[in-house]
Amino acid sequence: MTMSIRTLAVAGAILLLSACGKGDEAAPGAGGAMPPPEVGVIVAKKSNVPLRQEMVGRLAPFRSADVRARVPGVVQKRVYEEGSDVRKGEVLFLIDPAPLRAALGQAQASLAQAQASYANAKANADRARQLLPQKFISKSDYDNALATERSSAASIQAARAAVDAAQINLGYATVRAPIDGRAGKQQVTEGALVGQGTATLLTTVDQIDPLYVNFSMSVSELAQARGLQSSGQAPQVQVQLPDGTVYGHAGELDFSGDIVDPETGSVSLRARLPNPDKQLLPGTFVSFGITLGQVPDAFLIPQVAVQRDAKGAYVLVVGQDGKVARKDVKAERAQGSDWIVTDGLAGGEQVIVSGVQRAQPGQPAKAAPWQPPGAQPAAAGAPASAQPAGGQPAKDKQGGDAAGKD
Repeated sequence: MTMSIRTLAVAGAILLLSACGKGDEAAPGAGGAMPPPEVGVIVAKKSNVPLRQEMVGRLAPFRSADVRARVPGVVQKRVYEEGSDVRKGEVLFLIDPAPLRAALGQAQASLAQAQASYANAKANADRARQLLPQKFISKSDYDNALATERSSAASIQAARAAVDAAQINLGYATVRAPIDGRAGKQQVTEGALVGQGTATLLTTVDQIDPLYVNFSMSVSELAQARGLQSSGQAPQVQVQLPDGTVYGHAGELDFSGDIVDPETGSVSLRARLPNPDKQLLPGTFVSFGITLGQVPDAFLIPQVAVQRDAKGAYVLVVGQDGKVARKDVKAERAQGSDWIVTDGLAGGEQVIVSGVQRAQPGQPAKAAPWQPPGAQPAAAGAPASAQPAGGQPAKDKQGGDAAGKD
């Protein structure tokens, strides 16, 4: 009896172990072959890609004029408000005009004296002209009378020029703005003696609408940009403000130097930028993007999709048969987060952007539209590819329960 009980127990244990073994063997078979990896793809679209270069430049006034004292004198008053916008011809400073008025009066007196001398000389010359035919004066006296008349006439011209100069100098006592713009800080105060020997700087007026953006570019970049420019179309400049926003007015390139700086190997360039609201100030360093031209029949491919090896750059694509294939491409220039691809793609290919590490050339892959990083959280609620992995632990748990039952 005891022997039969042992035999039954051993037989039951063998049956239980064989059942567990069959369950373990069936687990891999339940899912069948491994499903193809899911990859995010974009459809390659051919277009004329604007060639945009991110650069840094410095703002400069469109025109800048130094306001200087052009006559000697003492500054009486500053009329303008520092930092205000002034119009051409607006009064900025007043210089003591008393010495200049005195000089003008002296010049006018000299003119009156010259005119009186000329009247006397002309009368003598007219008399000589009447007496010469009658032989009442000699030819020498006649010539002297005419010379005196001409000399007196020249003296009048010199005196009139002196009067004009004195009037001009008197006008310089009222210092006016030479251009429209923003007047800067005064360089002298009231009571200062200016214009003694040199033209003393009083202030500066800068025209800040529009502004210039001065920057430099390498020779190779400039040559490439010139080759891509459309005829008659100036490159566009878009300035980025310090808070990250884009300035509302676009500028245009209006100057390109022809001399290369031997120290940097770059060429100086300049763009003109509208500034109607006076929001931008000269001297500021700004970041800006400049559209130099267009790359015809090119593709914008995210940088994460372009890989490189000893052969060069390439991308992986999902073909019509659902298998991964390699495409060698030509990607020589990056723009933002993309590569500009100019060769190797025909258009319409499904380029793998995410899941590249899981894709193998010649193996199948499941293509799904790629979402940019900012949109991934919204689309990542419950990816289908995660379901099989989620189901497997349940089977393991069942197996564990079975083992526990064992």
